[in-house]
Parts: sequence; structure tokens; C-alpha cells
Amino acid sequence: MGFEVPSSIAERAVAVVGGGTLGRRIAAVFASGGAPVRVVDPAPEQGRAAVEYVTSTAPSLRAALDAPHGEEPGDALAFSDVEDAVPGAWLVVEAVPERLEIKRPLFATLDRIADPDALLATNSSSFASREVITEVEHPERVLNMHFAMPPRSMAVELMSDGHTDPAALELLARELPAFGLLPFIAARESTGFIFNRIWAAIKRESLAVVAEGVSTPADVDAIMRANTGMAAGPFEMMDQVGLDVVLDIEDHYLRERPWLPTVSRDLVKSAVDAGLLGRKSGEGFFRYEV
Repeated sequence: MGFEVPSSIAERAVAVVGGGTLGRRIAAVFASGGAPVRVVDPAPEQGRAAVEYVTSTAPSLRAALDAPHGEEPGDALAFSDVEDAVPGAWLVVEAVPERLEIKRPLFATLDRIADPDALLATNSSSFASREVITEVEHPERVLNMHFAMPPRSMAVELMSDGHTDPAALELLARELPAFGLLPFIAARESTGFIFNRIWAAIKRESLAVVAEGVSTPADVDAIMRANTGMAAGPFEMMDQVGLDVVLDIEDHYLRERPWLPTVSRDLVKSAVDAGLLGRKSGEGFFRYEV
């Protein structure tokens, strides 16, 4: 029997694998729409922090929704392994580091233990989902589902792995707005999707301007805010994402497009080598209270 999308998602959980900066934000969005959320993280303290974030953030997000699933925000629970969290979920979103040696065996496990109608999504911004299905038996239910930085930005980009059942993309495009999300479907495979391809060029030039001594992170962010109306400039946004994550993404772009200059990536690497990971470590291009 072929894959069939869920006939109903009411009262079914959404599992998010990875309780870091983005994972907990993704979980909060789905909880705000009434879905029970299960955050999977091997580090107990990170799992607890993710649940605390979801619990404190989901009510205000729900207040802005027109037609949420359920009368109240969904409950959030932390799990240390996917085997306990994934069964019963209609959607599983992977939000782990940008490394294929982590993602590929993870998706093999998810494919084995998830309900037959569950959708399996990678939040990867730099790896096409085609690259994570090497050990998966049911690629028709796997896709890219890339979030920007909810709840500040509620855009989410969807992209097939080359085998994804079109009904899976249609289901998400139909259901995600009920969680306040704005879905955009990439018509063909593209590293970086739609927005991130454009953002990568802005980020790369911002880093180059600083690496070449033309300006500073503070001034680049200030001029971008002044000229574009951005709430946060490129360097603040990179700090929010985590410079270790930014480095993984830049490394992947360079492997795929070796003609790109390396000066931007090298500036990020120097920060990471110095232990400056951004907001989560208390210092990146800027300093933060932790």
C-alpha cells in the first residue's frame, strides 16, 4: 500500500527533534495552534528550557490566530529519544545541526518508528531533503520544511525530495496557515530555497565588508535597518541563529559552489574558533546577557 497523508491532524502531536534556538520556536508555533508538541533533545537541560519557552510563548501566539486547532495551546513535553516521542505524531520536524552524518541515520530511524501516515520534514536550510533519504524506505513522505525565525518571521518554505507525494505538500500548504505560518513551495530543488538564496548573498557581502575592514558589524546592521526597515541587521540575525550553525551552512555552500570567495566564511570561523557562538554563548559579533 502506498503512502497516504493523514485524514485528520486534530489532537495529534507534532514532534520536533532538536530543542535548540530554532527547534523550540518551531514547537511553540505548533503549540499555539493547539497541537500537542514533543521536543526531543538528548540534553535534559535543553529539553526543559525548550518546554519552558513553548509554555511561556504559545499563549501570546495563539491570541493572534484566527482559527487555531483546539481551544487552548497544546501541551509541551520533553523527551530524550525519538522512540518515545515520535509514535502518534502526524508531523516530525528535524532541527538538528547541519551535518549529514547526523541527519541520515536520524531519518532512517524516524522512517522506521513514525506512524505510516506521518510526514517527516528536515528544517535544513542548506541540504536538500534528497540528501537525507539515503537510508529511508519511504521517501514519498519526506520533504524540506524550512522555517525562518518564528515567531518573528512566520514564513516556511516547502520543497520536495524528488519523491515527495504532492499530497504531502498540499496538506501542509492547507494546514500551516491555521498555525499562523505562511507556506511557500519551491517549484524545483534549490540549495537555499527561495529566501535563503537571496539572504546568503546579503550575509556573504555583509561579512566581506567587515572582513575587509570597510565597516563594523554595528554599522552594517545600522545601515541595513535604516535603508530597508529590517528589525534586526545581518550580524544580529547571525548571532541569533548561532555562528556555529552559520559556519556549517557556509561550509556547505562552499562545497557546492567552490568558486565563491572564502573571506566571509573565514570571518565566521574565526569567531567560532574563539568560542563566540552568538546569543546562546553570550557573545558573537555582539555581547549579550545570559
